[in-house]
Amino acid sequence: MFEDTHDGHILLTPGPTPIHPRAQRALMRPMLGHMDPEVFALNGEIQQGLRMMYGTEPEAFTALLAGTGSLGMEAGFANLVEAGDEVLVCANGSFGRRMAEMAARYGARVRLVTAPLGEAIDPADVAAHLGGVGMVAVVHGETSTGVLNPVPEIARLVRRSGALLTVDAVTTAGMEPFHMAEWGVDYAYTGAQKCLSAPPGLAPVAIGERAFARYQARRTPTPLWYCDFGGLRDYWVEHTYHHTVPVNLHFALHAALQAALEEGLEARQARVRLLGHAVVTALTPLGFTHYVKDPAARLPTVLALRLPPGFDDAAVRAALRAREISVTGGLGPTAGLIWRLGLMGEAARPAPYRALMLALEDLLGERGVVDRFEEALGAVPV
Repeated sequence: MFEDTHDGHILLTPGPTPIHPRAQRALMRPMLGHMDPEVFALNGEIQQGLRMMYGTEPEAFTALLAGTGSLGMEAGFANLVEAGDEVLVCANGSFGRRMAEMAARYGARVRLVTAPLGEAIDPADVAAHLGGVGMVAVVHGETSTGVLNPVPEIARLVRRSGALLTVDAVTTAGMEPFHMAEWGVDYAYTGAQKCLSAPPGLAPVAIGERAFARYQARRTPTPLWYCDFGGLRDYWVEHTYHHTVPVNLHFALHAALQAALEEGLEARQARVRLLGHAVVTALTPLGFTHYVKDPAARLPTVLALRLPPGFDDAAVRAALRAREISVTGGLGPTAGLIWRLGLMGEAARPAPYRALMLALEDLLGERGVVDRFEEALGAVPV
């Protein structure tokens, strides 16, 4: 069912994730020019794969931005927002707040819908603030807190209002259900280094027809030339020069994307849930508990666990790092309070988490952690 090996430093962080072996090999391909017919053919396969991953309409425009997921975030606001536009941002963590900051920098009049850390956005709060809004922006999986926001419910409300919906799918696309066309999402983006386990440096995006229509109706040119939707479409569809793309990163992402689709998106979703169950089963007797109380609001791909009382977060993570195991703590207000364990792509495998369990047994003087982990892996059917 699973690969059961790991090699070198063990990344159990919320990103980047270990590079898929096929992506690693693809990085070694000889360089081709970014205008080479072979590269355009490869890009076409990437676009089709992204349509499947995002669940878009058959001819939806997909592309890779030459930057990380934050460039995907910024490109949406740069192309779809003009000065004075009303933008409603759902913010229940660091990346929702980043959305609000970016929208404001592009001149939007930002309204916020918030929720306490560790809780999901309430769709009723979104509904109450939709009047006059041209865009709603929400993070599907809030990486900073391990919260899964109810995007399908929010999307239904937004579509009825006529506003555009931008979704940050950085920790969900490729590993969690995402149905862009069915839900009514207009713009979505992720990062190559998250669920796909490709190298950092690319932001896969999907741009719906309503978003393109909004872009074409702009009163002023897109201020971010590098990611202007028209320029992107010229390169990806018309095959005319816009800028030099990182060809070898395209090779690697193509390989990782094909591996994900061959495995099957539903199989990947099941893999995450099984492994997350095993990790929680193993660590609960040590005093770890879910940070997100509502099971429906827990993000499977970023497991947020509250640390046991008296647990020395910094010392234990430093000791793990000395053993070449990287675990990420809390961000901002949750620093020293939680661990955020990445269950995306190639990190969501038994072998790296087995190594973590072995290390914790040794460092904490506890026994039974590995046994509980192994039993849980075998006890829950996929």
